[in-house]
Amino acid sequence: MDTQTLETFLLLAKIKNFTQTAKQLFVAQSTVTNRIADLESELGVPLFSRDKRRVTLTKAGILFEPYAKRMLELEHTAFQELHSTGQFSETIHIGTTNTIYECHLYSRLCIWLKDHPRNALKVTIGHSHDLHCALQDGILDVAYCYTPLVKKGISCEVFAEDELILVAAAAHNPYPVGIHREELISSDYLFCNFALQEAGSFIRELFPPHFAFRFEIDNSTRLIPYLLDFGGISFLPEGLAKPYLERKELARIPLLDFTAPKIRSYQIQKANRQNLFLT
Repeated sequence: MDTQTLETFLLLAKIKNFTQTAKQLFVAQSTVTNRIADLESELGVPLFSRDKRRVTLTKAGILFEPYAKRMLELEHTAFQELHSTGQFSETIHIGTTNTIYECHLYSRLCIWLKDHPRNALKVTIGHSHDLHCALQDGILDVAYCYTPLVKKGISCEVFAEDELILVAAAAHNPYPVGIHREELISSDYLFCNFALQEAGSFIRELFPPHFAFRFEIDNSTRLIPYLLDFGGISFLPEGLAKPYLERKELARIPLLDFTAPKIRSYQIQKANRQNLFLT
């Protein structure tokens, strides 16, 4: 299977329309049809279900999709490595979740780049599961995740530890002296679906099942502007909130009758590799 075929499969899986896929690829619709047919023939299974109304992935298609993405990523990485030979002494591929990047990595990356002018650095922002897969496939040299990877041949060490703190905009903090757990249900809580080990379940368990929040977002770094502009309260990793606390833009709300868990992040790499980057 070649790159064009995999790219066509992934685009069709996203758009779910042969005509629109062909337009985006600037090819005839018959070309898209033939590429998918060739791929299905090579794999020996149908990847799409087709009817007059829609195109959907089959179970085999759903299973194959992440592999197709990883094959393209691996090919792209290989070409980058080949073309960077001679330009840099070493190229290090780092994967990290967005929150770890914002809380702990950015400043360290700046220092590292200044200290290693002959080395190249490639940074990928993603979810822990995808980073685990990319590391095991050899696409990444090191990954920084909130979810540990316990597997033979993999080194997984604690990278950083954060407090989980409740904050509000300093200009309109509704709980300056603190908050009781039962008050959270009636508060204007801005919800972020953390994928941070027990921290995620801790926050969800503070509220009834299927609780309807006024505002939800899936990226903690994008939550802060809403707190500052529209009010409300939310839990954040202390490392993420620290610059805003120091500038007195955010205020920490004391927890009066309950405590929040700590958040651990992990540095993960192949066990047979030297410590490639940051500890």
